[in-house]
Amino acid sequence: MKTATIYNSDLHFEHQQWKSELAFWKDELKSFNNRLKELVSRWTDKEMLVQLEHYQNEFILHGGVIEDLQETIEEHEMNISKHSDNHESMDVAMVKNHVQFREKMETQRQIYADLKKEFFRFLTKYM
Repeated sequence: MKTATIYNSDLHFEHQQWKSELAFWKDELKSFNNRLKELVSRWTDKEMLVQLEHYQNEFILHGGVIEDLQETIEEHEMNISKHSDNHESMDVAMVKNHVQFREKMETQRQIYADLKKEFFRFLTKYM
């Protein structure tokens, strides 16, 4: 049975894609927070303000997740770079970590998409 070769350039490419996606999410969160500020200035209803606070907290939490994911990518990039400089191949554990991180990104992508859908439904109701 032939084993698949995994190239550092492929891992790096995927990292670049993820970094772009995370940067986009971060930018979107800024826009969502601006929208929340607009709503706070328009509404005084306590129930509405509770919902606004909920979304504010969700956006803060998601922002923290983005930062953690970005940090993990940078650490993995440094590890790839070390192996490339020494002309060493990546060890199996590092490749497994990459695959696990890919799954984490896919999960986070779904969580974020669900949050956006929920937020847009909320905006439709109150805008």
